[in-house]
Amino acid sequence: MTQPICYLNGKYVSFDQACLPLNDLGIVRGYGIFDFLRTYNGVPFKLTEHIQRLQNSAKLIGLSLPWSSAEIEEITQNTLTHNHLAEANIRIVVTGGASADFITPLGQPSLMVIVTPVSEYPQEYYEQGIKVITVPIERFIPKAKSLNYISAIGALQQAKQTNAVEALYVNSQGDVLEGTTTNFFVFRGSQLLTPKEGILNGITRDVILELAKDRFEIVEQSIAYSQLNHCDEAFITSSTKEIMPVVQIDELHISQGKPGENTQTLMDLFQNYAKS
Repeated sequence: MTQPICYLNGKYVSFDQACLPLNDLGIVRGYGIFDFLRTYNGVPFKLTEHIQRLQNSAKLIGLSLPWSSAEIEEITQNTLTHNHLAEANIRIVVTGGASADFITPLGQPSLMVIVTPVSEYPQEYYEQGIKVITVPIERFIPKAKSLNYISAIGALQQAKQTNAVEALYVNSQGDVLEGTTTNFFVFRGSQLLTPKEGILNGITRDVILELAKDRFEIVEQSIAYSQLNHCDEAFITSSTKEIMPVVQIDELHISQGKPGENTQTLMDLFQNYAKS
């Protein structure tokens, strides 16, 4: 089997040839950031916006990036070209780089771009909707897409034990924030609500808000867990899941256990937009 080609610190190499120093802060301290996107019709979707979010994540954790937006974009496009995939997932990863004392950055971060084939979710998730659970978690520096996914991995393992697809984070005030890798939306009638604070600003989330603004009343505010029983529809969004209807949250059934009409409308709008 042919090894995928990735970019790592100035070189395009196969996965089995890609090496980081053992004192890289991304390995020994989890110090780093990344961003994730996919292609449609072979073209990276919202690449500029994803690079901007990567840069913002770096700023939030105090990691200086020596590459310009144009350089990161060129590296990403070149890595994509090297892999000859019809559709691809793209991960742009920046670690803190090597450290003499295993904790102090030397100002030489590592950059890698990883391209893999798109793996689609089962169609039944979109046609029948999914179950999600909630967990009492708040991410550290939520506006940054950091390498630290300890909480997410644990929450997803917990979700799988109950045949749930995703886990939603609930803060100490009882508000639903976001999923481990997704943003969260609900409909109350024609009103579309989504949290604004304590979350990562998803690129797909931004697209949904733009597509929805002429059709629904958009309210960006906290969503209390205790008020979920008043919601008519719910869904999650991400680059991989796109728009995925939610029909059960813990033991609460949403939208009579099937995807709602408003959610389906947005799903159709997004597909037309992304693939046009």
